[in-house]
Amino acid sequence: MSNSIKNAKELTLVLGSTGKTGRRVVERLKMRGVPTRIGSRTAELPFDWENPSTWAPVLQNVAEVYITFYPDLAVPGASATIQSFVEQAVQNGVRRLVLLSGRGEEEAQRCERIVQDAGVEWTILRASWFAQNFSEGFMRDLVLGGVVPLPAGDVREPFVDAEDIADVAVAALTEPGHANQLYELTGPRLLTFSEAVGEIAAVTGREITYAPISQDSFTSALGEKKVPDDLVALLSNLFSYVLDGRNAHLNDGVQRALGREPRDFTDYVRTTAVTGV
Repeated sequence: MSNSIKNAKELTLVLGSTGKTGRRVVERLKMRGVPTRIGSRTAELPFDWENPSTWAPVLQNVAEVYITFYPDLAVPGASATIQSFVEQAVQNGVRRLVLLSGRGEEEAQRCERIVQDAGVEWTILRASWFAQNFSEGFMRDLVLGGVVPLPAGDVREPFVDAEDIADVAVAALTEPGHANQLYELTGPRLLTFSEAVGEIAAVTGREITYAPISQDSFTSALGEKKVPDDLVALLSNLFSYVLDGRNAHLNDGVQRALGREPRDFTDYVRTTAVTGV
């Protein structure tokens, strides 16, 4: 094989490259000098999950793909889209798939099986609730407003740092030893949402409180804020189904993949607070 052909086949495609984990993966790959293709609707070569005609051009000369699905693998019908994309990726010569998945989500686990059965190397990153949801997601405005009303009760969640997810994803994309592995990624301890918000308040020195509300109140509030219906359905599902206590346990995915302990939620809060976000 000539060097030109070999080099052309060494592109790594990062889908969701402007998202919480995707942009961190892109940063790390570029720091390593890995030829990387951006996969987003605003990229020079656009990619759109809802427009399959954009998939083939983005997959040209790609050997590895980091798959993050928008809006979430938990939404109904996600597995059909993942099936179509994975088939096209394999047909185009992709030899390694790394899928960001979620814990306790049946539709997400159907997507995992599609990737596992694709006939190429795969790695599944089954992540718990992101710590960065408090600073980069829809909860940021709630935190800034001083009250975080959510229908999460006293359920405990092992919040995982998106930096850890990105580290594992890059290792899986670029290093040997991660093929055909399922890593369940969590933080090192369980926290209620009240405790998590309390830590943010303590570190920032601001008055921020968690206010448990009912599922109906939460859904109504989202509607009043003109949140799109599909996002309302997704968030309602996450809080009523995924955050019902089924995921209130720790796993060792970060340790297995990286040989170190995962970052603690307090570390995330301190790092984020100094950015002024």
